[in-house]
Amino acid sequence: MDPNRLIIFAKAPRPGFVKTRLAAALGDLEAAKAYQTLVEVLLDNLKDLREVELRFSPDDALPEIQRWIRESWRARPQGAGDLGQRLTAAFADAFASGAERVVIIGSDCPAVTMEDIGQSWTALLTHDVVLGPATDGGYWLVGLREPHTTLFYGIAWSTAAVLQQTLERTKAAGLDVHFLRELADVDTEADWSAFVQRQHSNPS
Repeated sequence: MDPNRLIIFAKAPRPGFVKTRLAAALGDLEAAKAYQTLVEVLLDNLKDLREVELRFSPDDALPEIQRWIRESWRARPQGAGDLGQRLTAAFADAFASGAERVVIIGSDCPAVTMEDIGQSWTALLTHDVVLGPATDGGYWLVGLREPHTTLFYGIAWSTAAVLQQTLERTKAAGLDVHFLRELADVDTEADWSAFVQRQHSNPS
């Protein structure tokens, strides 16, 4: 088994369930379509990776995300709990199955590339934690080489404090952190407009 593992958190593209901030401007249906586009661009960037695990939400969403599963990929539900609990469970399952360097990303950042994932795995050879900082104060990637549950509890998820609170946890635990490049999630109408413009400028 490959010691490196990538897990992608994704949601069923249901109107009213995804991209609620974007939906305030575009409406639920168009926001769901936008989310589907973001996921497909991201997964296309990563299509040549093997043994990827797609963790989906809600737990009955397999029929809706089935088309996103590539050859050698697997899918399983995220399970119950807040984001911290679901991240903890995903890391625990991956390490229990024999993975040695586990990286988790969301599906809101279509700029993530295979190079980013490769850099994160390489960094985990010499660092305890890898983080991809996001422009909104969160992170678009988190990677570990062993479980550290304290990193995911008591975090004010979906706020600008996520990265700072996480770094406070890593410092308290004496963990060595490596940072990847800063990227932007696509959450607002302005984010979406910028993404569409980039796609038109670089259709490949």
